[in-house]
Amino acid sequence: MYDYEATFKAARAALKAEKRYRVFTEIERDVTRFPHATWHGPNGLKRDVVVWCSNDYLGMGRHERVVSAMVETARTTSVGAGGTRNISGNSHAVIELEQELAELHGKEAALVFSSGYVANQTAISTIAQLLPECMIFSDSDNHNSMIDGVRRAGRARAVFRHNDIGHLEELLAAAPKDRPKLIVFESVYSMDGDVAPIHAFCDLAEKYGALTYIDEVHAVGMYGDHGAGYAEEVGAMDRLDIIQGTLAKGFGCFGGYIAGSEAMIDAVRSHAQGFIFTTALPPPVAAAAAAAIRHLRGSTAEREAQRRQVTRVKSALQAAGIPVLDNPTHIVPVMVGDAALAKLASDRLLDRHGIYVQPINYPTVPRGTERLRVTPTPFHNDALVDQLVTALGEVWEALDLPRDRTTVDPVHRGASITVFTPAGG
Repeated sequence: MYDYEATFKAARAALKAEKRYRVFTEIERDVTRFPHATWHGPNGLKRDVVVWCSNDYLGMGRHERVVSAMVETARTTSVGAGGTRNISGNSHAVIELEQELAELHGKEAALVFSSGYVANQTAISTIAQLLPECMIFSDSDNHNSMIDGVRRAGRARAVFRHNDIGHLEELLAAAPKDRPKLIVFESVYSMDGDVAPIHAFCDLAEKYGALTYIDEVHAVGMYGDHGAGYAEEVGAMDRLDIIQGTLAKGFGCFGGYIAGSEAMIDAVRSHAQGFIFTTALPPPVAAAAAAAIRHLRGSTAEREAQRRQVTRVKSALQAAGIPVLDNPTHIVPVMVGDAALAKLASDRLLDRHGIYVQPINYPTVPRGTERLRVTPTPFHNDALVDQLVTALGEVWEALDLPRDRTTVDPVHRGASITVFTPAGG
């Protein structure tokens, strides 16, 4: 008889041997004290900690309007959706949310999914499958959800070097002119914090007759006059065909979505298995997300406060000699360059300083570029910033971590990637 347990244990042991085994820290958030939280440690230990790695970038998960919308909708409608949208879960709250999202991005329609991951995985594969002999052009640093969507499409695909306009054009020029094409990329890359040359990609799309699909997951809520994302920030929103985003980061809630033309949205709605066969977003979550969107469309205070604190954190860390990867966004990658040391640094910050920052290791980032990913919010005041910098200084000294950023800067991959057609593609 096959020893199933031995296989599972061997898989776990391999991760531990590579220093890639992930340990989840139990954190209890507190709506009244964000970014403070309670750490539930070993042996029943409870301790106050400061969270420095949350993707609730603006603290909207605790905003009074958002919480009130969720609670009131739960009381008056239902906690759950009641089923898939084509059977019994097409709630009024979700319809209103999709209208808000369409208006936010200046598109004809929007479609909500159960998560940002599912939105990418499902939308990319469905759109490409709907286009006969579609060719997909994907940035080498795209998120796993986008990569999975590209693979599931079963179409010819090419990966271009990260943000490399020239390489993308080479690949587009080599493709048949009359063949449908889809360019997929992110606006803000979550690990390095760099941004895409959106206008240049749109120029190429127009030149070679391609559709554009942008992932704005780490930008919606935080960029643009109305929080519509980095494309709004640079005035490119109307040039993009499909905009994908999440409700779980800048908007502080849960779920994912795409926005675009009415015909494209309806085609995806009617064909996407990842949408059709899953329970709809619960009405309280949809109502909370809509409240967050409405608030951030009219308020710049959260974005302005966050940018001030991001600038302060980056400047203070650089002055202290802590290696921070330069970028123009709210992501603060503190570079370590070793998986085991990144874990030790994270543990020391938590145990000695009451600071929670998870280590980021392979496969999320390439080997040799392991890091601590710091994400300041408007609620990380100057005193907390000073505390973080002092703590990181102590950790760097205690563990003798590298201070030369060039030794741990990312090296992007994809130099030798070419076009290929999967079997039957």
